[in-house]
Amino acid sequence: MAFLKSFLFSLFFLLLFSFSSADIRFTEIRSDDRPIIPFDEFGFTHNGRLELNVSKVSFSDSNPDYDFSKVGFFLCTRDSWLHVLQQLEDAEISCALHSDLVKHVLIFKALNGKGEYNTLYSQNDADQYTLVFANCLQQVKVSMNVRSAMYNLDGKSENRDYLSAGKTILPRVFYLFSLIYFVLAGIWIYVLYKKRLTVFRIHFFMLSVVILKALNLLCEAEDKSYIKRTGSAHGWDVLFYIFSFLKGITLFTLIVLIGTGWSFLKPYLQDKEKKVLMIVIPLQVVANIAQVVIDETGPYGQDWITWKQVFLLVDVVCCCAVLFPIVWSIKNLREAARTDGKAAVNLMKLTLFRQYYIVVICYIYFTRVVVYALETITSYKYLWTGVVAGELATLAFYMFTGFKFRPEAHNPYFVVDDEEEEAAAEALKLEDEFEL
Repeated sequence: MAFLKSFLFSLFFLLLFSFSSADIRFTEIRSDDRPIIPFDEFGFTHNGRLELNVSKVSFSDSNPDYDFSKVGFFLCTRDSWLHVLQQLEDAEISCALHSDLVKHVLIFKALNGKGEYNTLYSQNDADQYTLVFANCLQQVKVSMNVRSAMYNLDGKSENRDYLSAGKTILPRVFYLFSLIYFVLAGIWIYVLYKKRLTVFRIHFFMLSVVILKALNLLCEAEDKSYIKRTGSAHGWDVLFYIFSFLKGITLFTLIVLIGTGWSFLKPYLQDKEKKVLMIVIPLQVVANIAQVVIDETGPYGQDWITWKQVFLLVDVVCCCAVLFPIVWSIKNLREAARTDGKAAVNLMKLTLFRQYYIVVICYIYFTRVVVYALETITSYKYLWTGVVAGELATLAFYMFTGFKFRPEAHNPYFVVDDEEEEAAAEALKLEDEFEL
């Protein structure tokens, strides 16, 4: 129980304070009275640029006596922002724009006739900054259209790189992993053909999961590649979301099916196991919708935190739900090992399911907590290491699952000789004595 509480708290904290990667953004703010509106976070090099175009600016109260120098955009690092909050709390300043720790990008000062502002800001201090809008006018709502583009100029060529400094190599990373999964799919097809007499339906389902994962990574590589060059995904984000949705559903379904022993131990699912799938699949739909909203809006959206919390809750529920079928299978195998006279077979199955249970827990915890922690503590220049760590963990999980549940003529599910049977029965007896 303590482990579960620690897991939930860690996941909540890390997801809540993670930001989406930046590209060219078009944002509409309508009658918003928040004093602080965070936009995207971006890792600048020593040759960074920010293009900011603000149009159709209007306030709920256009009093000419208002001090519009209290309204505008600024850049701030996370560490600096903590100090700015402290300054506000200690009443050293009355507005975040007055702090000497922020970099002013665009101060409104006075409304012009068109309500439009344009600026090109050069950022030469390499660091990770968040673009923030501040409105220190009390009870005044603001409406505006904002186009922001943050990028780094690439050396002498002056080519624009719209990916953050710590994520610029991600297209190559995703291309490499997609190639690895396509190779694994080819190897799995060869194994299924070679062992076709011992192939179950679940082995074909495992193949579909690997192929969807490869296609998902390929689309993500193209998505990031286009953003890197142009600032826009050019439709690849749609394909990425589609394959991400399919990959997520099939992966969780596969874990449930393996956990129940479907196709291996029995050709059907019990009612309680079907209910798990009926819970997991709709929740995965909700999780993917939440992920799309989070990625496509960003922290400036008023409901962004809510969608973050929805995604967190749904993901945790799914991760917990897929563990129940494995626990049920372990319990059933323990009872069967004592009653049906096939101690060796059931003990080997029991050992395998215990291993899989531990590996699933490790995979979930690593990809949901450790990876986010790594991204949080790692320098902005090396944010790609968190992605690589997560993909390596996922690859290891896929390979473990394929190896342990590969089609074989002689495996834990079938023939066991008499010596193994006697040894297993003795081991089970010793295990019971130890528990007593």
